[in-house]
Amino acid sequence: MTSFDEPAGKVLDPRTAKLLESVLGVRTVGDLLRHYPRRYAQRGELTDLDDLRVDEHVTVVGEVTKVVRRPMRNKGGTWLEVEVVDGRGSRIYLSFFGKASHIAETRLRPGARGMFAGKVGAFGQGERRKWQLSHPEFEMVDETEQAAGEFAAALVPIYPAGKDLTPWAIRRALGVVLDTMGELEDPLPADLRDRHGLPGLAEALLAIHRPRDHADVARARKRLKFDEAFQLQAVLLQRKMTAASWSATPRPRCDDGLLDGFDARLPFQLTEGQRSVGEEIAADLALDHPMHRLLQGEVGAGKTVVALRAMLQVVDAGGQAVLLAPTEVLAQQHHRSITAMLGDLAAGGMFGGTSVALLTGSLGAAARRTAMLDAASGAAGIVVGTHAVLQERVQFADLGLVVVDEQHRFGVEQRDALREKAGGGRPHVLVMTATPIPRTVAMTVFGDLTVSTLSQLPSGRAPISTHVVPAAEKPHFLERAWTRVREEVELGRQAYVVCPRIGDLEGDEGDLAAGAGGDERRPPLAVLDVAQALADGPLKGLRTEVLHGKLPPEEKDAVMRAFSRGEVDVLVATTVIEVGVDVPNSSVMVIMDADRFGVSQLHQLRGRVGRGGLPGLCLLVSEAPQGTPARERLAAVAATLDGFELSRVDLEQRREGDVLGVAQSGRRSSLKMLRLLRDEDVIEAARQEAEAMLAADPELAGHPALRAEIDRMLADERAEYLEKA
Repeated sequence: MTSFDEPAGKVLDPRTAKLLESVLGVRTVGDLLRHYPRRYAQRGELTDLDDLRVDEHVTVVGEVTKVVRRPMRNKGGTWLEVEVVDGRGSRIYLSFFGKASHIAETRLRPGARGMFAGKVGAFGQGERRKWQLSHPEFEMVDETEQAAGEFAAALVPIYPAGKDLTPWAIRRALGVVLDTMGELEDPLPADLRDRHGLPGLAEALLAIHRPRDHADVARARKRLKFDEAFQLQAVLLQRKMTAASWSATPRPRCDDGLLDGFDARLPFQLTEGQRSVGEEIAADLALDHPMHRLLQGEVGAGKTVVALRAMLQVVDAGGQAVLLAPTEVLAQQHHRSITAMLGDLAAGGMFGGTSVALLTGSLGAAARRTAMLDAASGAAGIVVGTHAVLQERVQFADLGLVVVDEQHRFGVEQRDALREKAGGGRPHVLVMTATPIPRTVAMTVFGDLTVSTLSQLPSGRAPISTHVVPAAEKPHFLERAWTRVREEVELGRQAYVVCPRIGDLEGDEGDLAAGAGGDERRPPLAVLDVAQALADGPLKGLRTEVLHGKLPPEEKDAVMRAFSRGEVDVLVATTVIEVGVDVPNSSVMVIMDADRFGVSQLHQLRGRVGRGGLPGLCLLVSEAPQGTPARERLAAVAATLDGFELSRVDLEQRREGDVLGVAQSGRRSSLKMLRLLRDEDVIEAARQEAEAMLAADPELAGHPALRAEIDRMLADERAEYLEKA
């Protein structure tokens, strides 16, 4: 009997075990059993030719119908071309050269059936275009009794593979493991399985790897999806329970303090949502265990005001608050906006207020020393900073609240570093995200946090009209876009022009969306090139400046201040302006190469206009052809201002691992079966079951097999994405 934790090398031959680890990261028997088939081929079925992509590594299942030796043009000699056909008449051609062609010719005969794996190529144009695999690896199903028996089965599992590791090598390795697996202790109790109609774990693993029919696959998928959802929810709920057991200094609201003074000075009425969420946060801050709350909302919904009111409540109660921003530009913007909103309350003790300190890595020595002293002495009730705040030398007199802006850019280790600065007890934590999150994503990624949502926009926000500008098809539309920019500037307004990268092909600031790239595409447009072209061309005579992440910090701050004061007409920038930038006089934004950004990113960017009561205009410039996924993505952004609807579109089009945060860690997502939108009902059911089980048995002492599964998942470095929550 083989256990999940047993090294694969103890069961398999050393070469196969080494390949599995180097190509797939498979180290244990459990890793291999969790490497599920990508798809299942019917006997004689060829990979759907509509799904083929040049340079993609695919596995073809079919029958050899023709073997032809052809002369090589201009080089002498010959090469072997093999035609493979499926039952529907679809064809793909295999090419072999040199010695390999003679070896292949002895094994590939018309009528023979097999599996062929290689990198897709294409030759010919239009209707004469043909798909080909050059020097594919192959296995003929009549060469071994085992292969013939597998091929005769109704379904042939096709596994994600890689260079030097074929799908059939993976299948053979799994065969060894499955044959020696024996009985498995099921981590899910029998009554839970019965309630949801789930097969046992051993049965599900056998069915996913050796299905008799599609019904087998469906039953196995149902169980394995539930496993993933249940284990994730159990981990997150346990973390939530652990956090609730920590102690924190209560920070109840005080009468006639800074918060009351701030509310009295507000030039606008809080929305009903801001008041409601504010009351939830105020109640959490008054408790003797730390708040762990996620504040999400639409672009421009007023999250910063809500966070500032929470910080003032903590300062009134004798504590300090820190606002952690991912970039210096955003930290500086937060510092400016908070100082402006507080007015004389930010002048320190003179007016009974509190100092607001800015602490970033680029501060000069004197300014940095002053900010650190103010934080350590308590003179600064509010500290705004970047990761520089995490350094050991930065100390606080009494840190009571940590506000993390753009949560997905910080790992748990960074937040823990701030928690350690709280001295006795833990600080309260408020996480803000400017990207609306579908409920099941929030439940899965932020399942250990209490979620508050702002969906109502403050009064005075003007609607933003968004249009796609097809620059390649209709260049006069782009000319009209620049005319519209001039018209807005002539009315005394300001404009943004956003580009994917800075210049000189040195790379962007990590902002390019998954849509970027492709061998046949030109490089993405750059800020430095576009700014010069606009200044010399369609926007000549306007005051134009550039802003990007590689400018010296003092220059970035100077540019933003000049733009805020109205001294700059057009700001040509990277997505460094994506969040936090608030210039009410800006009314128009042109996003160049818009198809190279993600849906949510585009929604965030356009939220920089229409903030001061002026109608907003966002123009999405793209050379992507009509009918392509890229254009459909842009059309979706243009069609709605609903960030929650767009977040679902974004999730449907992106790898889920990106959403879960593994893109920041460079590791693959641990979700193999579960899809956060498609499987909402599974996630809901799993969370309910996990809540009930943990309420009765918080440590899962009565469920050792489940405890072992969760420990196994957490031990896997690919589960690091959980720490992004």
